[in-house]
Amino acid sequence: MSGSVIVKRHNNVLVGTVSNPPNALMDTAMIDGLAELTRQADEDESIGGVVLTGAHSTRFLAHFDVREILLAAESSPRLARKVAYHALRTVGAAGRIPGVQSALGRSPAAGLLGVDRMLEVLVSIQRCSAVWVAALNGDTGGGGCELSLACDKRFMADGDYSISQPEVLVGFPPGGGGTQRLTRMLGTSRALRICLDGGPLTPREAEEIGVVDRVVAKEDLLDQAIAEASRLGRRPKHAIGAIKRAVYEGGSLALVDGLRFEAAEFVNAIGHPDSIAAQRAFVKRYEELGDTPACIREEIKVVLERGRFA
Repeated sequence: MSGSVIVKRHNNVLVGTVSNPPNALMDTAMIDGLAELTRQADEDESIGGVVLTGAHSTRFLAHFDVREILLAAESSPRLARKVAYHALRTVGAAGRIPGVQSALGRSPAAGLLGVDRMLEVLVSIQRCSAVWVAALNGDTGGGGCELSLACDKRFMADGDYSISQPEVLVGFPPGGGGTQRLTRMLGTSRALRICLDGGPLTPREAEEIGVVDRVVAKEDLLDQAIAEASRLGRRPKHAIGAIKRAVYEGGSLALVDGLRFEAAEFVNAIGHPDSIAAQRAFVKRYEELGDTPACIREEIKVVLERGRFA
């Protein structure tokens, strides 16, 4: 069977359930479903959050389907690292030209196109102006782990489950961002430990080192993930997108460049109608109280729940 993403709406949250029975393998069809979910979440102003979970009873996603990787490896010439780097940039750019993608898919460049497509979709999650929470309902490895790393938060079910990057055991490194996102998230030493070993982390081990944010009883996992996505998704959507871009993209630049990146997002955001309305509400409340509402606990508690000054 081919993978799919089944989408249901819960108020301001879209819940995407990744499904590929019987073994919960990630594949290119699932990547296409994630791309559509990302587009929908970004374009619909009423959507503030997205939750991803798995249809399998004990797995989020096992890993990317190795049969697809093997087919690409056997049908395309092996490329030197530098050649592969430049080829991926070229194929990625060409694949965005209407009509070219289908032609490339029938050529030896199909494998490169598949890798670039996955990278593009996972980056689009981090650029999306909705908050993404991965609700890891079971074992998660390889591409499934990389998908969760592209989300803003990761909640994992408590129990006899694991999360891992096992690619080294089949002779290649993670190819969907595992080495890069883990390094930025955990630092070099822990990223190397996870990727070189290839073995599993328990939910509690993953929480302890910061791979997942919260371990939750399985029966409460989806509800808690939806609640968190809904809560954070009540913040102004343009501000969510600006913060995510500044953290994920600006945070990887040299400090001076990162500061300018952040400042550009700030300058762009302050003129947004939602921002103007929130600023006016803040100033009005300041004048009513004779003090800044940001330092009055009762005030800020209400604002945090609402998601904005209004």
